[in-house]
Amino acid sequence: MNASFDPAAVSVEEIRLTDRMAVAEVEAWLKTRPDSTPFHRPAWIAAVARANGQRAILLVARDVVGGIAGVLPLVLIRSALFGRALVSSGFAVDGGILALNPRAEAALADTCWRLAEAHGCSTAELRGGPAPEGWTVKADAHLGFSKPLEADDEAQLLSIPRKHRAEVRRGMGNDLTFEMGSDRRLRDIHYRLYCESVHRLGTPVFPRALFDEVLDAFGPDADIALVSKDGTPLSSVLSLYHGDAVMPYWQGAALAARAERSNEYLYFRLMTSARERGCRIFDFGRSKVGTGPAAWKKTWGFEGVPLSYALRAADGQALRDVNPLSPQYRRKVEMWKKLPLPVANLVGPWLARGLG
Repeated sequence: MNASFDPAAVSVEEIRLTDRMAVAEVEAWLKTRPDSTPFHRPAWIAAVARANGQRAILLVARDVVGGIAGVLPLVLIRSALFGRALVSSGFAVDGGILALNPRAEAALADTCWRLAEAHGCSTAELRGGPAPEGWTVKADAHLGFSKPLEADDEAQLLSIPRKHRAEVRRGMGNDLTFEMGSDRRLRDIHYRLYCESVHRLGTPVFPRALFDEVLDAFGPDADIALVSKDGTPLSSVLSLYHGDAVMPYWQGAALAARAERSNEYLYFRLMTSARERGCRIFDFGRSKVGTGPAAWKKTWGFEGVPLSYALRAADGQALRDVNPLSPQYRRKVEMWKKLPLPVANLVGPWLARGLG
């Protein structure tokens, strides 16, 4: 007797990131999905894995006729200090399962966990998307900030609450210069400013290769914006473009940035340039609950929305915790701030590769 035909059946395969046709198919499918993010793209996981010496895994669910029914980008994080984890999406603030139906969602989640077990991971983590049944959901650590861009510069300025609007105007009156691009000079400046900022926060820096790999992989869908005064760099940000949204992702600033209001000028000009590019959404990215960056984004008129992450731990194992605000890391963060900057920049990339 023949088995009954199930039109809803799905299968899951791992796509080789060297297979250009398969990758192009996934990229094209993601463009049809308004809920996709830059972190679902094969270009993202391939770039961050190469830069950090980790492994990228791209899972694709297919329906009975071979069409794409879902995608799950993963990065296998291996660290001597922080253990092993399978993360979607690695080194990102979003990702997770993107699927057409619950059956594809379940198939991708099951395959993800089987891979995590096969690679000896203590934790699998989905940063966004639906939470698989039985996984632990955490929605109390991070907020996302996003809202539509206004129709023109004046409307954009007026959308900022009055007190912070005055700060933006101060920046606009400080004879600052704004430029955008992705050439070697801008990359060098941005990484230096980024390192200074991260050191003040007390967290290790990502390797320089991470920024280069993402810029190269994304091409016109990523760039650096820089604000300077009298030739001295003050503030910069590496932004990602996906669909109709711009996301300023990795930011850096000199100590003098606050006095010159260059951060305010930077983000306002980025809003302007993104609108001219055709973007409709400004995604201010993720900030940790209760932190200064979260409060600062609210002064721009953005409301924080809790971000839900789904996690699963191996039997007898605790969920991996790499949040620098966790009590176990507070003393280490304060110690890191006191390290000389050259030492922090030398050791930091080795540590940060294992955070993901």
